[in-house]
Amino acid sequence: MKIAYLLSAPVLAVSLAVSLCMTSVQAKTPDDQLIVGMSMNNLLSLDPAAATGNDVTEINVNLYDTLVELDPANTSKLLPGLAERWTVSPDGKSITFNIRKGVKFQSGNVLTAEDAAWSLQRVLKINLALASSWKAYGFTAQNVEKQIRATDPNTLVIDLPEPTDPKLVLYTLGSSVSAIILDKKKVLENEKNGDLGAAWLTTNAAGSGPFILNEWRAKDVLLMTRFDGYWRGPAKLRRVIMRHMTESQSLRLMIDRGDIDVATGMSVPDIEAMKTNPNVAVQAVKRGNVYYVAMSVKDPRFADKRVRQAIRDLIDYDGINKTVMPNYGLYHQRPVQMGLPATLPDPGYKLNVPAAKKLLTEAGFPNGFKTTIRVLSDAPFINIATNLQATLSLGGIEASVVSGTGNQVYGAMRDRNFEIIVGRGGGGAEPHPHSSLRSLVYNPDNADAAKLTNFQGWRTSFISPEINALIEKAEVETDEKKQLAMYQEVQKLYDTQVGAIIPVSQMVDTVVLTKNVKGYVGHPSATTRLREVSKAK
Repeated sequence: MKIAYLLSAPVLAVSLAVSLCMTSVQAKTPDDQLIVGMSMNNLLSLDPAAATGNDVTEINVNLYDTLVELDPANTSKLLPGLAERWTVSPDGKSITFNIRKGVKFQSGNVLTAEDAAWSLQRVLKINLALASSWKAYGFTAQNVEKQIRATDPNTLVIDLPEPTDPKLVLYTLGSSVSAIILDKKKVLENEKNGDLGAAWLTTNAAGSGPFILNEWRAKDVLLMTRFDGYWRGPAKLRRVIMRHMTESQSLRLMIDRGDIDVATGMSVPDIEAMKTNPNVAVQAVKRGNVYYVAMSVKDPRFADKRVRQAIRDLIDYDGINKTVMPNYGLYHQRPVQMGLPATLPDPGYKLNVPAAKKLLTEAGFPNGFKTTIRVLSDAPFINIATNLQATLSLGGIEASVVSGTGNQVYGAMRDRNFEIIVGRGGGGAEPHPHSSLRSLVYNPDNADAAKLTNFQGWRTSFISPEINALIEKAEVETDEKKQLAMYQEVQKLYDTQVGAIIPVSQMVDTVVLTKNVKGYVGHPSATTRLREVSKAK
């Protein structure tokens, strides 16, 4: 189906131009347009309070602005955004932002601190997935208007409801799509039945960013055009077109022919083939998430530390990272993402069948046992699972691989109804140890009734009061050296206690670009901004 059949009249000419480009082997996309091939399967809503996943983040940071940004070259460095500057109170309990004057939304409305306060409050009031980070800091729908407020048109104050490291909050403001600033007046003009504009924002935008949303057709195409009134100055590109493409070979063919400028989601063989193409560049973007093998401690077998350690000894880390993970991940065995000062060197786990058999015998399973591995049917997850299935069999464990959709796999994990899962997770977006540990390790209440589904540690039923207490203490420690030592001690304890989530590799997102694309810098937190991207003529 051609794009032109699905677009409205104002964008018909653009769509026809793109379609015509695809008829020539020597095709070349327009110099002032960026054509992106990507999967939109997980793009369900554009509402910043409801949207999850890297794809929607990369779209929304080009339609909207945030108070601060994370430097893509050094994500620990905060850069000004809508906030020209900010100060943290001496006691670490309050952050004050000076909002830049003269910024206008794409509607023409003036952006003020009230828009910023309302946008952040709205996330808690709607209370969907994106509220999780804020609730972890102690914000609630009931207290958020008091804790986050505009004291004048250019001053925003965030008072922290609970003790935490204010850097964590700043990193969330720079990395989470929930921190996007909305045009309050425009959104409320489209409110229905008190939904705070949720229905309208599913397919529309009300931002101040460098690009204006023209049209989005689910699982088809998304079109953005340059906002000439952007406060930083107009973007270098006039238009960005994102096309839904899921077949790796199609992406490879189209970028090879010049029909698209950027391709994401390509398979490893096609990426490797592209590396030999002189007309393209391959950019690997390191993310903070990790690929892991997880066990349910609700299962009596995996409640035994010796069995968990045996599983850890039956993972072929070297083989997986050499044969399965190129262009998907980098060798990593710690629950804290690599590259942070607090991250310890890898503990050096190796496939060790004799050690695993000895542990299984001591645990009462000299002949192993039967189990299941739940996993997504997509690469590299399914490939990790089949590799794991083979090495588990060396220790006498007969594992059946059960593949499915995200809801089937992670839904079972959220319900604590699984045995082994191959998955991917971790805070990751914020360059802070607490982000990863909160997601993968921390479990403040192990009761089923607690339903702490956002904590993957809770999903596994693994709980360590000692580790929990140390994570909580480190979060509020103001002495950086002491805090660093605490986070390192958490990793050592997790190693000796054999946590239920075993990291195998840290996520890499590989993007393929035509050589004439200039200034494209993939961001580790998925906040890839296109305002400085251009194309050589």
